[in-house]
Amino acid sequence: MIARTLRAPCALRLSVPRVTGPLSRRAVTTDAASSHADKEQVPSEDDKPFEVRLSDESFETYELDPPPYTLNTTKKELKRMYYDMVAIRRMEMAADRLYKEKKIRGFCHLSTGQEAVAAGIEHALTKEDSVITAYRCHGFALMRGGTVKSIIGELLGRREGIAYGKGGSMHMFSKGFYGGNGIVGAQVPVGAGVAFANQYTNKEATTVCLYGDGASNQGQVFEAFNMAKLWNLPILFGCENNKYGMGTAANRAAALTEYYKRGQYIPGLKVNGMDILAVKAAVEYGKSFNLAGHGPLVLEYVTYRYGGHSMSDPGTTYRTREEIQRMRSTNDPIAGLKQKLLDWEVTSEEELKSIDKDARAYVDAEVKEAEAMREPDPTWKNLYEDIYVRGSEPEFLRGRIPEENFYYGDVDLGSEGKRFEEERKMM
Repeated sequence: MIARTLRAPCALRLSVPRVTGPLSRRAVTTDAASSHADKEQVPSEDDKPFEVRLSDESFETYELDPPPYTLNTTKKELKRMYYDMVAIRRMEMAADRLYKEKKIRGFCHLSTGQEAVAAGIEHALTKEDSVITAYRCHGFALMRGGTVKSIIGELLGRREGIAYGKGGSMHMFSKGFYGGNGIVGAQVPVGAGVAFANQYTNKEATTVCLYGDGASNQGQVFEAFNMAKLWNLPILFGCENNKYGMGTAANRAAALTEYYKRGQYIPGLKVNGMDILAVKAAVEYGKSFNLAGHGPLVLEYVTYRYGGHSMSDPGTTYRTREEIQRMRSTNDPIAGLKQKLLDWEVTSEEELKSIDKDARAYVDAEVKEAEAMREPDPTWKNLYEDIYVRGSEPEFLRGRIPEENFYYGDVDLGSEGKRFEEERKMM
């Protein structure tokens, strides 16, 4: 009997829903030139608003009404958007060159191809809002008010760098910009803390907290989601989905690659991250959602990086050169905006060439000044300057042995340190 029971075939019947018709699902495009404007309606004045119609494939939503598919902008803003993206790319290309010349050492993560995310977000914010991101941060630092000189100076380890040469590629800060963070996903709970501070002090501001698709599986991300929803914080979590976490394709690392749905109890919005106008529209909508008291959102910016994960990664061992070239030639955010500006007769080919020339000249001049900065003096006192806020230092910091103790009262940090402190107060 037992033998017959063991030999008897056992069929497990599952109830599978029958599909009665074709499945239709609209995917977010990565076409950088998908928006439309009637050129007859474009005013001659640079600062007069006009309406742009976004592509119907600009957004996907989760438990959320979509943003308006129209956006008001001006010729002046569109030309500034173009300038900003050209400047970011030129700066990243300079960093690429300096790294290959071995003038920049250590980690260096470039954002070539992803310029529309940083520039589009900034055009939707004010300086009262806050931004925090991961280690691919150079473009965000520039948009938040840093200069090319201070960013390249930081990469070169110079005292005039945006973090006084102590942060490098992954740790850059300015007013309203909380980094540049090197630990994968660690900035997400910090961003929730920034949003909590704004809420606690009744500040009418939103916090944009960015992370990559590779960081989206981190436990601390979900912990931050939980607290943000529990406290109804004014924060826009944003996954920059450039399709690869280091050298691993998203679908090989994540069970759910629809990152805008990861908030579960938080509404989500997927955005064409190659179209700067779609990015601006999404963030404007998200900010209004925050400030209306509706709590957090999870955004996903669908984008693409042309280079490797970092300068040590050629970026071609886990994807084909043809894939990269296809994205460059058909979905480039700068080329896409350029095409729109010409099609809508916002500007002429000659004026665009002038904007290009001005952006590149500015970046090149700033890079040249950064390269001319002298290397910092090899003195140990620099190590102790930025541990405490000036005036709050303890009597001493303990060394390995008593003879290595550092006594603040015994050392004048010097006029250079005082100058940096004055710069901090102005930030």
